Amino acid sequence: MIFKSIRWRLQMWYGLILVGVLAGFGFTAYQLQRGKQFRRIDDEIQRRVGELASAMRLPPRREPGRPANRPGEGFPDGPESGRPGSPPPPRQGPFEGEPPEIMDRAPKEFHLRPQQMSLFDESDTNAFYYVVWARDGRELGRSANAPRALPIPVHTATLAPSAPRMRDGFREISLSTPPGEILLAGRSVALELRDLRRTSWLLTGTGSGILLLGLAGGWWIATRAIQPIDEISSTAVQIAAGDLSKRINASDTDSELGRLAGVLNSTFARLEAAFEEQKQFTSDAAHELRTPVSVVLTQTQMALTRERTAAEYRETIESCQRAAQRMRGLIESLLELARFDVGQEQLKRVRFDLSRTAQDCIDLVCPLAEERHVNIQTDLPPVDCTGDPARLGQVITNLLTNAIHYNKLDGNVRLSARPENGSATLSVTDTGEGISSEDLPHIFKRFYRADKSRTRGRTGLGLAISKAIVESHGGTLQVASQPGEGTTFTLKLPID
Repeated sequence: MIFKSIRWRLQMWYGLILVGVLAGFGFTAYQLQRGKQFRRIDDEIQRRVGELASAMRLPPRREPGRPANRPGEGFPDGPESGRPGSPPPPRQGPFEGEPPEIMDRAPKEFHLRPQQMSLFDESDTNAFYYVVWARDGRELGRSANAPRALPIPVHTATLAPSAPRMRDGFREISLSTPPGEILLAGRSVALELRDLRRTSWLLTGTGSGILLLGLAGGWWIATRAIQPIDEISSTAVQIAAGDLSKRINASDTDSELGRLAGVLNSTFARLEAAFEEQKQFTSDAAHELRTPVSVVLTQTQMALTRERTAAEYRETIESCQRAAQRMRGLIESLLELARFDVGQEQLKRVRFDLSRTAQDCIDLVCPLAEERHVNIQTDLPPVDCTGDPARLGQVITNLLTNAIHYNKLDGNVRLSARPENGSATLSVTDTGEGISSEDLPHIFKRFYRADKSRTRGRTGLGLAISKAIVESHGGTLQVASQPGEGTTFTLKLPID
């Protein structure tokens, strides 16, 4: 379960990266400190090995009765000796250019000059020490602080110091002379090793503290990052259980999960609104169908209770027919809305004159206008647009019917059309009682009727169907109204 958790996987990956970075940093810092200390010690030891090598240089053998440093023989005592005007001999290191008879001679004993002795403090066990062996393995000399039972180093080359070696807490460098003597200088590095151990523990402790702090911070960050996911899951479970009013607490709207929570909240809001509309739609549809069904059942039951005349039977059948026609109209309207909802309604896309279509609609509703003594005024210059003229004529007819039906006696209806900013605009204005501000936002909802007392025989689906037709054309249908002054519906359609 731990490896399936996003939080734990993030934490483990973050921890591995942090451990790798800290381990690499600590190892590098330790090696740099160690190398710096040992290089300093190695330089000091090599300097002392060089002094031991210079002390091993033997003076030239003199023959009895011969003066020392005769021109052309032996070693000069200084740069001034030799033949007059001859340049001083080149500077040579220990054992370089020695005569074979001297290189073959083995010293009997080994002594350091006072200046060289100052490099080896024999009273300090942690100071530098030296040991010198002859070719046969005899010790020619050693400092008092040199460790006992030192093994003789093995050399494969002469005049080249060996690589530094570590032995039981001692750092040592040796040198082999051409005659075969072995020179060794070294020093105890116990203090340095103790400092390095302290440094390693300090680095380990500091790294462990940083690791714990980093893991705690990583856990806190991962928890905050995953928290919206937990809230999303919890809210989704509650919504799935039926509580559609729940929302995700999206306080951090700038992060990716915060934006996701905002999108989900809007989706949940639309889902809740859709469920509410569905419940209201089901209730309204049942209410609308219940009335004609009740009429049919009542009329048939009355006709079946006793024998009736032909005229009474005819009246009953006509009443049932009217109820059936009402149900058929309602069912057709519902099917039409359902087709628009799923995008299955086929619409024509032809170029036509919107004003001509509006004029045809006026001719269709003129009998109703004359019946209610409503005067229709027009301002219909030619306006071209693209769409289905039959469907758009249905919209205009519905708007005109509503304007006449909800108008006052001897009222006026004005129908105007004009091109405007790349759109074809058509307005239907009446002089009726208007729509209240509370009802105006709901006027296009299905089965919604603002004035229940004046809508007998009307389903409340006309404006919903009209809005669906207009939006399927890429247009808009808007309403503006002032109570007591009238209502204006504005239809806008794209010209192309």
